[in-house]
Amino acid sequence: MFSIRKLFGKEEKFFDLLEASAEEARASTALLGRFLQERANGQPAKIDDFIHTRRKDKRITQQITKELCRTFVTPLDREDIEALAFALYRIPKMSEKIVERLLIYPGTLPATGLLRQAELLQLAADNVAFMVCELRKGAKMDRIREANEKLQYAEGEADKMMLQVQSELYKGPYEAKEVIFLLQLFEMVEKAVDRCRDAGNVVFQIMLKYS
Repeated sequence: MFSIRKLFGKEEKFFDLLEASAEEARASTALLGRFLQERANGQPAKIDDFIHTRRKDKRITQQITKELCRTFVTPLDREDIEALAFALYRIPKMSEKIVERLLIYPGTLPATGLLRQAELLQLAADNVAFMVCELRKGAKMDRIREANEKLQYAEGEADKMMLQVQSELYKGPYEAKEVIFLLQLFEMVEKAVDRCRDAGNVVFQIMLKYS
């Protein structure tokens, strides 16, 4: 077990900012799941919440950069803080892109596959947020390892789901242009899961460095 707080003092602002960014990432994936559910139920959906979440996370990321420039002592290596902040910001950014794509598609969505992908994305984002919070605590590696395994599971299941979706789209009642669009859409959701995996990998490497 290690204690980052003991090693580096009581510098909390970077942990506060990283945790806030992770929470915005998780919020964006939850919004995406709700958006897809509303779309499947024929309810009107808007992009405003996604824009707000992404902009809020961008401000957090910019604040992290500003604090890095004017803080002499940081609780983690500067490059690690910057890498994690960037990885976290890419999650709500991708969620917003997915919704932008969904809004221009007038056809029927394969709701079952998309909702399953959204569930896996939420699982991935939840574990990323947990891992980021563990940085402050200086937790044992087994807690981080367990969360990282769940994250890798979500990423692996998303890959499997992509193969299943490809089969269903090729065999289903879709025109060629719809198949192309929907494949790109599913690939974007899969990429969002990959973004979570990338952020988790950064946390895992940080924990290894200080363990």
